[in-house]
Amino acid sequence: MRGNRKAIALAAPLALTALAFLAPAAAQTGSEAPVAAALLPKDLSPWGMFLSADIFVKAVMIVLASASLITWTVALVKAIELIAGSRKLRGQLGVLERSTTIAEAVAALAGGGALEAAAREAQAEMRVSAGLDASGLKERVVSRLERAEAHAGRRMARATGLLATIGATAPFVGLFGTVWGVMNSFIGISRQHTTNLAVVAPGIAEALLATALGLFAAIPAVVIYNLLARALAAHRSQYADGAAAILRLASRDLDRARSAPATLVRARSAAE
Repeated sequence: MRGNRKAIALAAPLALTALAFLAPAAAQTGSEAPVAAALLPKDLSPWGMFLSADIFVKAVMIVLASASLITWTVALVKAIELIAGSRKLRGQLGVLERSTTIAEAVAALAGGGALEAAAREAQAEMRVSAGLDASGLKERVVSRLERAEAHAGRRMARATGLLATIGATAPFVGLFGTVWGVMNSFIGISRQHTTNLAVVAPGIAEALLATALGLFAAIPAVVIYNLLARALAAHRSQYADGAAAILRLASRDLDRARSAPATLVRARSAAE
């Protein structure tokens, strides 16, 4: 947001400078007015200004339009991904709550999903730790779950960095196009030896159109990025709940394994 305000603050003096050159045109004589009107471009619509703009300003506008398209594409894809992922996590959390062992949870979660991968990681650690001192088993399971959670978070957050980049740089890219357009207008003034409206206005309008496109690309990118950041935080919270449920299952399995020999000894004593 600060970068966007700075870009607007930088663009404002350029527009005021251009208006200072437009002021003498308002005082032109009656014989000059028809000439100025005849020299004005016929199409001052955004598309017409784009077609008549300098090649460099056109390139800036194309880049900004592409950035806006990327913003809305990422927003749509990530929204679908987050909605589907959150729905699947809710179902998997219910499965974990109904399970009594890690093996049962892995079998019930078969079919893919982030929590299935986490449950398999916990099961794998318990398998490779068989026969070892159980005092450090929970820490090793927690370590695997944390890595699985970090991997799932990175996968879900992919492409959101593009939105942050677009939101931060698009206003300055648009400002760059504005500076270039105003510079071309000044060059036209020096070549024509006049501050006639027909010479100044088209270039200034094209320059300001670049700034407008920069803001058009940046503002949605910043808003969508903030919305996705909150949605990703909620998604990570759901995943953390699932990881905690898997850890509880692993702890129960470990306690059962510890109590099994004692139960067997008591049973043998009772039989004797």
